[in-house]
Amino acid sequence: MHELGVVIEVVKTVENFARKNAVTKIDTLVLQIGELSSMIPRYIESCYPAAVDGTLLQNTKLKIEILPGNGICKECNKVFNLIENNGKCPHCGSRDLDILCGKEFMIKEIIAC
Repeated sequence: MHELGVVIEVVKTVENFARKNAVTKIDTLVLQIGELSSMIPRYIESCYPAAVDGTLLQNTKLKIEILPGNGICKECNKVFNLIENNGKCPHCGSRDLDILCGKEFMIKEIIAC
């Protein structure tokens, strides 16, 4: 589970941001995770309490937003969700595609009190 190491780095990044901006209390941390990302949201949620223990984020809420894994078909130029359609264009059946989004892992928002 590499999620714990990633969440620890997120905590360090948020703490550095808070220090530089004189933020002393954070209510909520919002992360965006793409459906095609190697990060598993439920693992992020389960390791979050251990990662924030003893830090500025200790009493914060974690909110995760899932971003769709969309692709565009190179044959018919239609945009579709890769997960829902098993990587196959629902319009023409082609598997020749470009990934548009869904691999993201980002800190979207730090909500201070």
